[in-house]
Amino acid sequence: MPVWWNWGQAIAASVVMVIAIGIAVASRMLAGRLNRRAGDTRWAWDDLAAKLLHDLAVPMSLLGGAWIAAEILIPNHDALNYTRKVLTAITIIIVSLALARLIAGIVTSVAMARQGVAANVTIFANITRVLVLGIGLLVMLQSLGVSITPLLGALGVGGLAVALALQDTLANLFAGVHVLASKTIEPGDYIRLSSGQEGYVVDINWRNTSIRTLSDNIEVIPNQRFSDTILTNYHRPAQDMGLLLQASVAYESDLEQVEKVVIEVGQEVMAEVEGGVADAEVLVRFHTFGDSGIGFTVILRTGEFGDQFRIKHEFVKRLHRRFRAERIDIPLPVLRVRNENGRTGNTPPSEIAFDR
Repeated sequence: MPVWWNWGQAIAASVVMVIAIGIAVASRMLAGRLNRRAGDTRWAWDDLAAKLLHDLAVPMSLLGGAWIAAEILIPNHDALNYTRKVLTAITIIIVSLALARLIAGIVTSVAMARQGVAANVTIFANITRVLVLGIGLLVMLQSLGVSITPLLGALGVGGLAVALALQDTLANLFAGVHVLASKTIEPGDYIRLSSGQEGYVVDINWRNTSIRTLSDNIEVIPNQRFSDTILTNYHRPAQDMGLLLQASVAYESDLEQVEKVVIEVGQEVMAEVEGGVADAEVLVRFHTFGDSGIGFTVILRTGEFGDQFRIKHEFVKRLHRRFRAERIDIPLPVLRVRNENGRTGNTPPSEIAFDR
């Protein structure tokens, strides 16, 4: 073969690669612009399509150029077939990675649409990525001429050994899937375990569940814990919940007036304070003749668990101010001690009163 023809092939292949690089740069710029435009819209599907184009633009352009350059540069049929197989395997891996990201994004978008914007469930997205990448790996091996039938058999036998070695991990995985499928808890719910942990569910992944406490700390709990413990979900069957506050008034108080004042203050708090349920009925229930006063329970309603602290704060302040204005006494705990004086039989007993 003449030397000038080899140089001509090299120059042609170089030109092809330069063109491929130019197409890759232009595609990357276009994908970046589309990605920014898609981020300004409320529709989630255009974001996923823009990300897919962004992931595939550069590698597919370069692979296309490399494929054409290989056809020009490599005259040997066997070497060309080997190069084609390698490029095919690389293409399959790149497409599998992009599809795994796309399908995981679709799963995440569907989960967020069904469970609200606070949802962050990575377990389904991770399972989807593993399945897509696993299928892509098998297709790549098949394209390289590797028989996957013995590999599948070996995976079946090896999978049993792995399952025995990873019992805890698999138990947590299936427990997490079961929890989400049964909708016992979902991201955004406020839960309390019988072991004492409590907080908002942030994420449920393949091994553990993360909850954010009211002090903004993250507690990580194995998924299997949810299958063998008692938990209270404060967002089921609905997020709004009753709020019970205990109080007492002096025995000399007019209970009809007390009930009226407490209801008025409760309705005011429900209507004006964030987190209150404005149309909820405020209830007052007297229940105890105590040592120093009559005890009663006030029943309010909050929009969700975290709102109760603000409601309690405002209700106590306003009720205390209103009781002072209405001259309704809040009794102090008092303990009376009778002291028998034994020196003289005619000395009456003395009483000493002091705060308990």
